Amino acid sequence: MYQRIRDLREDADLLQKDIARLLHCSQVCYSHYETGKRDIPTEVLIQLSRFYDTSVDYLLGETDTKEPYPKIIHNNIAGALK
Repeated sequence: MYQRIRDLREDADLLQKDIARLLHCSQVCYSHYETGKRDIPTEVLIQLSRFYDTSVDYLLGETDTKEPYPKIIHNNIAGALK
């Protein structure tokens, strides 16, 4: 997981401080996310997946597919379940 968030950042030609600013944390805090010294909170994983337009599963290494999952429109859930 940690290598993936680093690779995505580097592929986007961004610095740790750029992503830290996006996440409203310090560069040191974000560095600890990338190195595995600090667990990444669920909300941060969601923010990163939205920023990089990928899925949390991709960030976690559960899939090699970078594309995000289709968004569910909550108004249609009830109809889909009938």
